[in-house]
Amino acid sequence: PVTIPAQLDEIPFLDFDSFFTKIREQEILLHHPMNSFTGSVVRFIKSAAEDPKVLAIKQTLYRTSGDSPIVHALIEAAEAGKQVLAVIEIRARFDEQANVKWARKLEESGVHVVYGMLNMKIHAKASLVIRREDEGIILYAHMGTGNYHPKTARFYDDIGIISADQSLGADLISFFNQLSGVSSEATYSRLLVAPKKLRIQLIEKIRRERDNHLAGKPSYIRWKVNSLLDEQIIEELYEAAKSGVKIDLIVRGICSFRMSVVARTQKVRVRSILGRFLEHSRIFYFHNDANPEIYIGSADIMQRNLDRRFETLVNIQNSQHKENLIQILNTSFSDDFRHWELQDDDKWRHVRNSGSGDLLDDFQEYYLERNEK
Repeated sequence: PVTIPAQLDEIPFLDFDSFFTKIREQEILLHHPMNSFTGSVVRFIKSAAEDPKVLAIKQTLYRTSGDSPIVHALIEAAEAGKQVLAVIEIRARFDEQANVKWARKLEESGVHVVYGMLNMKIHAKASLVIRREDEGIILYAHMGTGNYHPKTARFYDDIGIISADQSLGADLISFFNQLSGVSSEATYSRLLVAPKKLRIQLIEKIRRERDNHLAGKPSYIRWKVNSLLDEQIIEELYEAAKSGVKIDLIVRGICSFRMSVVARTQKVRVRSILGRFLEHSRIFYFHNDANPEIYIGSADIMQRNLDRRFETLVNIQNSQHKENLIQILNTSFSDDFRHWELQDDDKWRHVRNSGSGDLLDDFQEYYLERNEK
């Protein structure tokens, strides 16, 4: 069962003031496809397009469809006189021709279209809405782990946030200025951004967990990614594990991490979850001496993502949202659910049955049933 986030569920569509007020009251955490993409992200963009108080919309588009309501909303916003910036990655694999086609439609309607950068793909998933209110100019943002594609949102498991945090909004102004060539350098408050800083910052956080452990403090690294391939990051994880840091990794696709390297430590678990939905979300957890840092975003641990793409990870600050993401990580390593497990000999084992021989539950069905409640 797909639901609309409770904060937005009963607000009439044309009641823009109530809609944006709800976002200002509290940042909203989204878990697709359990939470409706249309009822949350699409509505966010469509409301911004139709609301007369909205002055501007800035949007990254890596992979979407020509009949997308988001594309139509951006066209509608531009035709209504709003400033609209669409940063489009033409080289999104398999979608090149389609992207060119609807990019031209956006340009014809008055949207300022930026076509990416030479030798650097733009893979980040971000929207920024600039709205004039009684208090002044207020910034609203959506950031997520998935593409702005309503069709794939039905079967991709992704995480996102809708926020009125002004520091995040300021980060995104800097980020979009960088993408559109207005500025070349930027500093960020809640974002980790590739290609310049993300690799360095992830390594710093891995080493902090190692140093904490060696100092007798609690330490823990837990990641959920599509791919884990980057040699430097993997070496840093090896060193942390050998120092005694506990590490959990959920890797849906390509995984170059070798359990044989750290088998003696008994500190590392690596799993993969395959099911009805494509596991597409990225979650990065660092224990940070009992003050957890958690990030979600577009980046996988591959050289291309860290060095040759614009990627973003956003820091999750709401304590309840942190708990929700920790619960996803906990559930991913629960022995109650079917999974693939990387063994000490670097071979994957499919764990389908409990010790008593009963078929284990499905991880994704659990979240569907939980969402229904």
